[in-house]
Amino acid sequence: MKALLLTLLLAAPALADWPQFRGPDGSGVSADKNLPEKLDDSTQKWAADLPGRSVASPIAFGGHVYVVCTSGSRGDRLHVLAFDAKTGKKLWHRRLAATGSTACHPKSSMAAMTPVADEKGVYALFATGDLAAFDHAGKLLWYRSLVGDYPTISNQLGLASSPALFQGKLIVPMDNAGESFLAALDTGTGKNLWKTARPADINWVTPVVRPLTSTDAEVLQLGPKGMTAYDAATGKKKWEHKSVSGGSTTPTLADGLLVVPSGGVSVFKPGDGKLEEVWKSPKYRTGYSSPLYFDGRVYAVAAGRVFSADAKTGKDVWAYTLKGKQGTMYASPVAGDGKVYVIGDTGAVTVLKAGGATDEELSVSQLKAECMGTPAISGGAVFVQTDKQLLCFAARK
Repeated sequence: MKALLLTLLLAAPALADWPQFRGPDGSGVSADKNLPEKLDDSTQKWAADLPGRSVASPIAFGGHVYVVCTSGSRGDRLHVLAFDAKTGKKLWHRRLAATGSTACHPKSSMAAMTPVADEKGVYALFATGDLAAFDHAGKLLWYRSLVGDYPTISNQLGLASSPALFQGKLIVPMDNAGESFLAALDTGTGKNLWKTARPADINWVTPVVRPLTSTDAEVLQLGPKGMTAYDAATGKKKWEHKSVSGGSTTPTLADGLLVVPSGGVSVFKPGDGKLEEVWKSPKYRTGYSSPLYFDGRVYAVAAGRVFSADAKTGKDVWAYTLKGKQGTMYASPVAGDGKVYVIGDTGAVTVLKAGGATDEELSVSQLKAECMGTPAISGGAVFVQTDKQLLCFAARK
């Protein structure tokens, strides 16, 4: 029994970890307390320069913050870096050479997928199809060129769906104009455990893992033709729901509800092979950012506005108009300690108080760089990756 308990403790991320895109369960919510009310010079703890540009998001695991970026005239130099979360000291820096095409939209980058981490190490997938695993000391564990294995992979606008993790399986989404698939790779070796064909279609949605029991889960993948659930153990298709569709933003699973960005926001109660609609609203547009569920509310950000609705009924709570020049909202909102953090690609940062009967602004500030990645929250700090730096913000003690 003691050995089993130790195994479970080692396998589970610590409370403060943010090991993947939008945090431990992909919801964008942190349990941390004493988070900063503003992200500016007064709360900036440290800044670390990066060797290249990225539109991916930082992650935090075991006291380290991991980021990816690319450099070179063709974006073919791939970088994975680890920093000390408390001090910002660079712990290691590894470089790879791209094996696939570097074609993408000017706003994107070959560093568009957010890495993921577990107790074994960190796994970085690039839009070139290059995939590498490193242990937490920076030693290369394994490497794969997915375009070498599957040469027809192609997306002239750039790939951007981030991988996910479930019990020793690295879930790799590869929807594209060529050979499309969803695969589970062994985190120890990088070898395929299963690979399931997907429709050949461009898609930038990150898969959502829905646990069913302590050992069983479904992998939910939203795409242009609907949402499909796959068995996490085998990759076998379990069910499909074609009334919702998407191509760029990721659903949110929280508190027994599934919040789907599809022509606005649709909220479902997932069941055995079906989705029971709770409510939907076409006015809660999400643009390029994913919806947020926090403390009984659903938040959607797009076109300079933040909408808040009761998660159970869909009833409007408040709508807030963001101040200043926001640009386009690529970063998804994240939340913790009663605060919602919203960032525009111009670097405009708004912190809102969550849970109130009306909108309440805590702060508005301006970062001095482009920001397209979603912040990470870990150890009482908020980490933001701009196109030039990794920044750490924390409340003053």
